[in-house]
Amino acid sequence: MRMEDGLLRRAKQIAARRETTLTAILEEALREWLDRQRRGRSSERAKLPVSRSNGGVLPGVDLDDSAELLDRMDGDVPA
Repeated sequence: MRMEDGLLRRAKQIAARRETTLTAILEEALREWLDRQRRGRSSERAKLPVSRSNGGVLPGVDLDDSAELLDRMDGDVPA
């Protein structure tokens, strides 16, 4: 198996801090990744809430201007 030098170095540092083997660290990481992959492919779809409110967008809000939307959410643009 080949691995990026920096990634291998970090894994070795973690193993040393935990006083365990590099193999144990890699096995743990692989197990966690495989579990996340399995959970992510659940056949059950997430049920998202649906808003029943009406009224639309506030005056002056342009949903096509993502920079302005971020500024508004950060409070940099008056509502």
